[in-house]
Amino acid sequence: MDDKTGPHRKNHFIQTGRILIVRIIGGSRRGKKLHRPRDLSIRPTADRVRESIFNIIQHRVPGAYVLDLFAGTGAMGLEALSRGAEQTVFIDNHPAALTLIKKNVRACRWETRARIIRWDITRELGCIRFPKVLYDLVFIDPPYLKNLAPRALEHLDRSLALAKEARVVVEHDRADSIDIDSTAFVLEDQRAYGKTLVSFLRYVI
Repeated sequence: MDDKTGPHRKNHFIQTGRILIVRIIGGSRRGKKLHRPRDLSIRPTADRVRESIFNIIQHRVPGAYVLDLFAGTGAMGLEALSRGAEQTVFIDNHPAALTLIKKNVRACRWETRARIIRWDITRELGCIRFPKVLYDLVFIDPPYLKNLAPRALEHLDRSLALAKEARVVVEHDRADSIDIDSTAFVLEDQRAYGKTLVSFLRYVI
């Protein structure tokens, strides 16, 4: 949930000339430092945003099966595992992101609770149809200003892989549309953090 574009994201990643440390905020691996990107092609979600998201959804995390789409460093899915999620599937198509996710999963010793898939999320999500797995919680954080979130939501609906009442958290730029063409999702909440919006959706099919 970390792959971003746009100059305004720079302030979330670099502060007073220093690269911000990426770490897990809460749970069993609280304070664990994660491998971070070497450049700005992948920008981790700001700690304050991640903490706010998990404060809102914390009661839904323990025991959950989680999807982290456009996973970037994997920080969102790893945070979920630290807070008691059963399993996280990380999906990204960026080679550097996949390398970071693998390193961070190993660093946390969660190889048995994580699956990492290289996939173009703008395509159908057939890659997530594992036997007997329905996902309770999904993070979507596509590159900004490309309006990819609606397409990802459409593919999620078609995947038939979401649990009843699953929650979907979408991080996006204010300029990006979050219009939902499908009746499968209902917008329950929306929070603003500077130019970033976080939309909280409920799956109602």
